[in-house]
Amino acid sequence: MARFVISPGRSELWAETRSSLHPVRIHTTGLEGIVEAEPAEGTGAPRLGTPTHVEVETQRLRSGNALVDGELQRRLDSRKFPRVRGALTASAAGSSPGTWRLTGELTLHGVTRTLEVEVTVRQLDPRTLEIEGGRAIDMRDFGLPPPSFLMFRMQPEVQVRARLVAERER
Repeated sequence: MARFVISPGRSELWAETRSSLHPVRIHTTGLEGIVEAEPAEGTGAPRLGTPTHVEVETQRLRSGNALVDGELQRRLDSRKFPRVRGALTASAAGSSPGTWRLTGELTLHGVTRTLEVEVTVRQLDPRTLEIEGGRAIDMRDFGLPPPSFLMFRMQPEVQVRARLVAERER
């Protein structure tokens, strides 16, 4: 297995949910972590292994709307739970070439849940991997009631998507 370091400036996270007024969209960079990968055979995708993990600071999760962001940060309790962390526990071939079905643990707001996600893994060049995938999560599964104030109410289901770019360690 080769070790890759996630590039915070090139890696991105998007999250979107509906609300009673408008969609709420979050976009951030600054993801950090380590990817262990086994080189691909032939034209296949590299296989991800453990210990692969990714983290992002909770305070980076912002929509650009001060009222929504204030309520979101209050609910996330970013002082007490400063990071969101995902850790890979298993991988298997996905439903199509170049994809992998990953099982891992997501820790958010001090609660850890096991989740599965299908990702696309690409070898961009001999030193660079790109991993992209997404899935829906329910905030309530992590002890987070959806933010609401006045007439504004967020739906509990959030569509999360990430694109990780990782550079091989020298």
